[in-house]
Amino acid sequence: GRAVGRAGGKMAAAPVYCLCRLPYDVTRFMIECDGCQDWFHGSCVGVEEEKAADIDLYHCPNCEKTQGPSVSAIALSVRRRKNCAKLEPVENNERARPVQTGSQTFIRELRSRTFPSADEVILKPAGSQLTVEYLEENSFSVPILVTRKEGLGMTIPPQSFTVGDVEHFVGGDRTIDVIDVARQADCKMKLGDFVKYYRSSRREKVLNVISLEFSESRLSNLVETPRLVRKLSWVENLWPEQSVFERPSVQKYCLMGVKDSYTDFHIDFGGTSVWYHVLKGEKIFYLIRPTNANLALFECWSSSSNQNEMFFGDQVDKCYRCSVKAGHTLFIPTGWIHGVLTPVDCIAFGGNFLHSLNIEMQLKAYEIEKRLNTADLFKFPNFETICWYVGKHLLDTFRGLRENGRHPAAYLVHGAKALNMAFRSWTKKEVVKDHEEEIPDCIRTAQLIKDLAKEIRLVEPAR
Repeated sequence: GRAVGRAGGKMAAAPVYCLCRLPYDVTRFMIECDGCQDWFHGSCVGVEEEKAADIDLYHCPNCEKTQGPSVSAIALSVRRRKNCAKLEPVENNERARPVQTGSQTFIRELRSRTFPSADEVILKPAGSQLTVEYLEENSFSVPILVTRKEGLGMTIPPQSFTVGDVEHFVGGDRTIDVIDVARQADCKMKLGDFVKYYRSSRREKVLNVISLEFSESRLSNLVETPRLVRKLSWVENLWPEQSVFERPSVQKYCLMGVKDSYTDFHIDFGGTSVWYHVLKGEKIFYLIRPTNANLALFECWSSSSNQNEMFFGDQVDKCYRCSVKAGHTLFIPTGWIHGVLTPVDCIAFGGNFLHSLNIEMQLKAYEIEKRLNTADLFKFPNFETICWYVGKHLLDTFRGLRENGRHPAAYLVHGAKALNMAFRSWTKKEVVKDHEEEIPDCIRTAQLIKDLAKEIRLVEPAR
């Protein structure tokens, strides 16, 4: 039985349901019957929310008569996270269940812990200092916190902006992905219902919205991404107008989190870098540097069956705490592993982008994602396609520089080498069938690989 469904489309249309025949109430937990596909309040049919994860097939009281009792599951896997490990009754409390990520106990413990301050590693330039040249000189290898938005070339709604305004500009009927924090599982909901929940004084659950992409909505007119991001972004600058592939839409997200929301440690999809601007409230980031050792530990942790009982920050030597308050903007570079706590109700904006400063790390993160079998929903759309467009662009750039007797920057040469290695591996004949649908028609792969290798060879001795 799907127990995430406060907002199944079927329900939203029906005026009443459940045994009680009451209208839809976003704040009450519901479960779907696998027999009749109707939805029932847990409290009406005697299913506690915490126990729902144990039910594989749920039969309501009526269907029980014809189809037998509900079927329990030893373990359900939700979004590859194995987060519903069987809830065993604790007998005489002799064997307490480990603290589950996202639970109230977990949040309480996380709030009370001390971490090294991110001030040890982050850069804090003024908005006007943060240019492409600044990053080329300093590299973009540590997070950057800008405490005043002036000079960032970014447009953000005023502080008076509310979740109701988000609903007004995006549309209450839009179906959105919502994370049920205590279960660390996804569910779908209408934006209008989420806003009702967000505004209600009695919230039975902690629900968090982190993936509402709004660049195709009217809200897009009110938000302009930071100038730096627009200048660096591959999609913004190198995605051809007439491409047959769908242009990746990952540049504008609205995040709405209630107090005690928590997103577990992750690397942003496709090795993208990310920017966040907190409009109201606060977000606390737990940041881990993407060293080879930490990435190996992360991959191991991500694929372990009890991931939800292990705080990843405990497995690495340094996990930095970075508080991002209203008015602050944080830029997280490629590959940084991070978890996020929302200590008070919060509205934030953000976006993901690929760029040429950390090409090798972007490819590394993409490979990790593939090995972990990340669901397509959580991947950068057409990642390999944009890489091919960039490879062609780098070839043209290197040729142009050479004809003018100039040399490309070291980071670009390094990136081009990593990209060409990826191109070779994606076009090996034993695997090319898994990759060819992402290769643009305008790219002659073998020729591009050969030409790019030649340009790299020509500039290498000069380094």
